[in-house]
Amino acid sequence: MTSGTQSHSPSHSPSQPENAGNGQAGADDAVLPFAVEALDVRGRVVRLGPAVDTILRRHGYPDPVARLLGEAAALTVLLGSSLKFEGRFQLQTKTDGPVAMIVVDFEAPDRLRATARFDPARVAALGTGPLADSDLIGTGHLAMTIDQGTAASRYQGVVALDGQSLEEAAYQYFRQSEQIPTQVRLAVAEAVEEGAGRWRAGGLLVQFLPQSVDRARLADLPPGDIPEGHRHLSGEAPEDDAWVEARSLVATIEDHELVDPHVSSERLLYRLFHQRGVRVFDRQPVRETCRCSRERVMGMIRSFSPQERHDMVADDGRIVITCEFCSRRYDLDPQEVEAEVAGQPTQ
Repeated sequence: MTSGTQSHSPSHSPSQPENAGNGQAGADDAVLPFAVEALDVRGRVVRLGPAVDTILRRHGYPDPVARLLGEAAALTVLLGSSLKFEGRFQLQTKTDGPVAMIVVDFEAPDRLRATARFDPARVAALGTGPLADSDLIGTGHLAMTIDQGTAASRYQGVVALDGQSLEEAAYQYFRQSEQIPTQVRLAVAEAVEEGAGRWRAGGLLVQFLPQSVDRARLADLPPGDIPEGHRHLSGEAPEDDAWVEARSLVATIEDHELVDPHVSSERLLYRLFHQRGVRVFDRQPVRETCRCSRERVMGMIRSFSPQERHDMVADDGRIVITCEFCSRRYDLDPQEVEAEVAGQPTQ
């Protein structure tokens, strides 16, 4: 899977910096694709406001866990929003660290949900100072899955996690699986707005996609946004002057620029690339929503044996299932469950 621009008509350019102003309506919970044609660069900027705040506050995560999950959410949107079909992109970590698992789903074109499992005692033992991703993640793996709804169309890339950040893991993923020079920046912060703390997350993904045929080959995976027929010869980023320049510009971004509600995505891109010319495309909205439903819960229950279903009955005689993503509770009558499993109509 690759990440670049969608096939939209351009909306702004550096010759019109007034369009890249501050406080632009709809700037939160949105992805802005862009291209810097002079540098053979494409990418996306994501800004998450209410969507990520809802996800993080719903579970009352400790600050370090909230920041890590916010980064994972921003990264998943950056990658998943390149899908050109009705499908799902999932990022999942499984490790031996204080945060044992992270799962973030992005269902095209715009639906996001996320959850984390962690050990409260181990997280508290890390203290209140600044923490690196590796302090929380530990050792394990990160899987990125593209699912178009059938087993034949499912693709998964796996990256070993051993002390690197999510940004570094994303770089490793593209280097190994996609062989596309890629730079990723992620940031999460809790900002005070109208007297209350609100979580914000932001991210920038930039990829080097030269048009030169001698530096490209046919892709052997779904090409996403990469120009058709182009693929780098090796996983190592070529020391091309254009890519070195783009990488150097991205390295100047401060975390606060990615999450500041008063700095629009257009303004950020103008600051970075105005000397080269940056073109932005139609903004893609993102919304926090869950896929769970009673039908999906019953589908899961049907996969259990009669004894397993019996063991699910609580002391009060009910089966209660809580969605790990949205915390919605499904309170079920065991007799109705058995009737449905048996294919009998329920009252």
